Amino acid sequence: MQIGATYSHLNGEEYLLVHRPALHAEVLEVIGSVDADSLRTKRSRERGMVGRMLFSPPALNQAFKLGFVKRGWQDRRIQFWVTSDERLVRGIHSLPANEQRAQIQAAGLEPIFSYNQIDFVKERVAVEVQFGKYAFVAHDLFVKHLHFYVSDAIDVGIEILPMKTMEREMSSGVPYYERDLVNVLRQGRGVPAVPLWMIGVEP
Repeated sequence: MQIGATYSHLNGEEYLLVHRPALHAEVLEVIGSVDADSLRTKRSRERGMVGRMLFSPPALNQAFKLGFVKRGWQDRRIQFWVTSDERLVRGIHSLPANEQRAQIQAAGLEPIFSYNQIDFVKERVAVEVQFGKYAFVAHDLFVKHLHFYVSDAIDVGIEILPMKTMEREMSSGVPYYERDLVNVLRQGRGVPAVPLWMIGVEP
């Protein structure tokens, strides 16, 4: 695969080039190692595309996973506890998970277990590869990457998305780079408050 376009939010790519140049190079290597044409394995049943062979999101995700894992990237999870009391949650969100749970219980409320998980993390850099549904991109950018950054687990997040040219050859509901670029830009310069490198890929 190749890169069709990129956007550096809050100097995300510049951070990588200065502080993690080897990881920047690895991301490019992984993208270049994926043979998208060989992953056109999904036969469409959708109206207007019946019988056409489309790119398979699970196969694409697996190819990226193999590339990143081979280079030492691993998934990472941050666990936490939530409840319905706004004031309590505000006061405990930065505490360790076991203390969050204890304080919720001490207040006589139900502690609800939750977590955020990133696909690949290495040396405080996070990567999410998104060939799923378009709504997941906002969750990646405004929840996952931001939570890991605020929790001081990462310094920059990377989001890999298909370009529109590729999305046209996939099932309906898949995200594409151009739309999510606009979704980030319309929020203003500082939102989300995490350095990001958005990458649009194509075959």
